[in-house]
Amino acid sequence: MDKRSIDKSVDQMLSRRKAGDPETVWDREDGQKPHCTFGEQGLCCRICYMGPCRIKPGSKGRSRGVCGATAEVIVARNFARMVAGGAAAHSDHGRTVAKTLLMAARNPASGYSIKDVGKLRKIAGVLGIETEGRSKEDIGADVARRALADFGRQEGEIGLVGQAPDARREVWRELGITPRGIDREIVEMLHRTTMGVDLDHRSIMLHAARTALADGWGGSMYATELQDILFGTPSPIRGKVNLGVLSETDVNIVVHGHEPILSEMLALAVKEEDLIALAGAQGATGINLTGICCTANEILLRHGLPIAGNMLQQELAVSTGAVEAMIVDVQCIMPSLPEVARCFHTELITTSPKGSIPGATHFELSLENAMDTARRIVKEAILNYPNRGEIYIPDEKMDLVAGFSHEAINYMLGGTFRGSYTPLNDNIINGRIKGVAAVVGCGNAKVEHDRAHVSLTRELIANDILVVQTGCSAIACAKAGFLRPETAEKYAGKGLAEVCKAVGMPPVLHSGSCVDNSRILVALSEMVKIGGLGNDISELPVAGAAPEWMSEKAISIGQYFVASGVYTVFGVGLPVGGDSEFAHHIFDEFEGLFGGKWGAETDPGKMAALMIDHINGKRRKLGIGEAKDRVLYDMEMRRELDQA
Repeated sequence: MDKRSIDKSVDQMLSRRKAGDPETVWDREDGQKPHCTFGEQGLCCRICYMGPCRIKPGSKGRSRGVCGATAEVIVARNFARMVAGGAAAHSDHGRTVAKTLLMAARNPASGYSIKDVGKLRKIAGVLGIETEGRSKEDIGADVARRALADFGRQEGEIGLVGQAPDARREVWRELGITPRGIDREIVEMLHRTTMGVDLDHRSIMLHAARTALADGWGGSMYATELQDILFGTPSPIRGKVNLGVLSETDVNIVVHGHEPILSEMLALAVKEEDLIALAGAQGATGINLTGICCTANEILLRHGLPIAGNMLQQELAVSTGAVEAMIVDVQCIMPSLPEVARCFHTELITTSPKGSIPGATHFELSLENAMDTARRIVKEAILNYPNRGEIYIPDEKMDLVAGFSHEAINYMLGGTFRGSYTPLNDNIINGRIKGVAAVVGCGNAKVEHDRAHVSLTRELIANDILVVQTGCSAIACAKAGFLRPETAEKYAGKGLAEVCKAVGMPPVLHSGSCVDNSRILVALSEMVKIGGLGNDISELPVAGAAPEWMSEKAISIGQYFVASGVYTVFGVGLPVGGDSEFAHHIFDEFEGLFGGKWGAETDPGKMAALMIDHINGKRRKLGIGEAKDRVLYDMEMRRELDQA
């Protein structure tokens, strides 16, 4: 058997499996081999039922689909539909949060309230909403209504593109790809890629960029900004990660999915004295709320609650036998969970009307009764505690520091009165930090779990590149110990380590869940605004990577980073290899359009080299290719500056 993971807890759990135990994601991945080459190359078309067509460029009678579609059109349509699917998922998350903000503004008795008034006023300003002399509830209602209007907007521009640099917005306007409305762009993407509509791969990919931008600078950004307004903007906080955070003696409740609308209420409910007393009456020592995947990131960043693992560990968490209830909402939830849960005492609970799972118990969540629903779920889990059988919890767990939102970084670098990205830009200019890399995305059972995330990140920080992470990638590197300040001295290059020591931060900054990639867009825009590193995101010494991606959401994220001017490299593979013309378009021609482009590389060492070379190339263009020593000015030197 191939090595499944670099995470010891995964190997421990898999080594204990017995005959008759439920399948895991790795068993099913083995059963799919060999994977369909046509699908991996993007050459399988199922858009109409004259097929499915599997074409082979250059082969007589097989070089086009039945309708006549060429390889570049088929690959483009498949890729663009992944963008639309990913944008729909993340943007629908944003819609739910906007509705929750409206509920909080209209009905504070619902349990939801506005916690970050400063951010509310900032976002209101971006959207052109008046704030002077108005209550936070009135402002919040207007912000929520404007957000919801941007989903259905038909013409004009969505509001949050106002956070992008002016030069970047001009690029989008010249190309005609500024998003008009979030839902509008997704629907048009599906229409364009219907059989017999847009048959030009370049045209298809321009609209794919517009659709992705509607996600990154629209739906996802609304999700992030409005969640901060509702639940508080994250700041550095300590936590723990990996399966070892599960308790042998507490009631273990695991949240899994992406929308923190319920998990925020659960975080409050597990602290209620009557529920803690009920747990004691059932023989437990307390209640332990933890998470898997991006909901885990949300409760970590705002409450310091532990993370049990990333997406590929969801079945293993249940298999410990120590989980009383796993509560799921939407996205990245394996359909295998009911089967796994049946083999143990775990109750699988669904909460979203969008995510029905046969075999699970459903607790309908409405915004009006969220706290009541949270209490009922916690009670259900507590009453399940006596039904435990044999349990096995791996010892593996790791300390971490997370919560590096854009605002937290701003404060961390400059303090309350002088919060600014200037120290970051200055240290990039003087060469102590060579650049910034966003390492994000999923896990994928086709490759060794966590290895690419960890190997790539280690290589980048060793070369003085500050790494910002979100999602399952952040969890992978947290388990490896990279999210601790002391990691800088051990793994980072001399310059980056010096900066980390001065500030007291890790060399790898955990910024949130997958929708929080929008934080990175805002941070890049702030770097441009501060000055010294060019006039646009495309001029910054930065790069992005998704080393173990698997979801359509990752493709949308990659496309909006590229369209925002960032060189973005994906591991595992990209479903574009079937046509050299299309590959040339996104790997080369995109740079002339957007200033950013796609890259693909399966080897994390080579991926790191591509990103480092790109960052160094941007440094040379900015005239900062060589590191500069810091100069401490004495009075004589200051007088010379004044005279000049």
